[in-house]
Amino acid sequence: MSTLPQWRRPMRARDTREAHRVATPLELLFDLCFVVAIAQLGQLLHHSVAEHHVAHGVAGYVMVFFAIWWAWMNFTWFASAFDADDVPYRLTALLQIAGVLVLAAGVPAAFDGRLGVVTLGYVIMRIGLTAQWLRAAHGLRDDARRTALKMAAGVSACMVGWALILFAHGTMHTALFVVMAAAELSVPVWAERGWSTPWHPHHIAERYGLLFIIVLGEIVLSTTLAVQGGFGTGRLWWVAGSGLLIVFAFWWLYFEQPVHDRLVDNRHAFVWGYGHFFVFGSAAALGAGLAVALTSDGPTLRGNLAVCIPVAVLLVSLQLLHLPSRPAAAAFVVYLAAALVICAAFAGPALPLVAGLLVAAVAARIMIRAR
Repeated sequence: MSTLPQWRRPMRARDTREAHRVATPLELLFDLCFVVAIAQLGQLLHHSVAEHHVAHGVAGYVMVFFAIWWAWMNFTWFASAFDADDVPYRLTALLQIAGVLVLAAGVPAAFDGRLGVVTLGYVIMRIGLTAQWLRAAHGLRDDARRTALKMAAGVSACMVGWALILFAHGTMHTALFVVMAAAELSVPVWAERGWSTPWHPHHIAERYGLLFIIVLGEIVLSTTLAVQGGFGTGRLWWVAGSGLLIVFAFWWLYFEQPVHDRLVDNRHAFVWGYGHFFVFGSAAALGAGLAVALTSDGPTLRGNLAVCIPVAVLLVSLQLLHLPSRPAAAAFVVYLAAALVICAAFAGPALPLVAGLLVAAVAARIMIRAR
């Protein structure tokens, strides 16, 4: 056993074939803190759409959700490859969790373009993440060491760019955001050209599944509010029932088959991992859309679109990224359901129709795959 103090011991890479690799209690605590940020963001989107500020609400939602999602991504993929679970690792992870809570506290202000608190949360998180990459580099050699150092350098450099956004306004603010988002997404691709971090396919698939359940919780929350509003009066029960069927259908589709066997290299992992921005973002937006439907005085086109657009985006994203493309008939069912969901927005009360279409799509896929 090494006599070095824990903070000086090298952080070894995990075995990619390690058996029974599951999410740790620390990772679950990390995810729990993201519930707060996602819930706040969903409420802000709901109020913006309900008050007819759709363009402002959608733009703010996309930008802030990217910040939340990317912070989760950074921690998740690093933890899959280098989880040492010793005191220094736990302390730096807890520092990142503190940054998440600061970020969550700044979500309402960030939604209106004031990014100071969110940026502070990002800085706190990046200090912990950079320290972990530098510690990982200490225990690696050659190409692996260069990859870890490039990740630390890229993460730090991006923070300078985010700080510049604090001084931008209007169109320049949006343009800088797009540039910085592209830079953030490019850092792992650039850093891992010589050596790929040893992320664990089973572990990554489980971590993504857990976050998907968290964003489905936003839909559950909206349906629970519908039950509260309609309890004893019969009012809004159809919204609650439809919402539950939507949750059940998307849960079924997402966990229809294991996906770890398709995460075979970085090329597949980057497309699958980055593409989940649309999966998670549309699922969380669906919860806000259901809240809009709840607060509307009867079915409205705005309320219908607030539900149907996220459902259609989620269906297409799942099929392109997550669901197997064979047999072709099963894939066609999902695309057809997405098209019919959009049509349902113009057909009066859309929620029952959307729920029925999703249930029918799940049933059709079960029958097709069984044959």
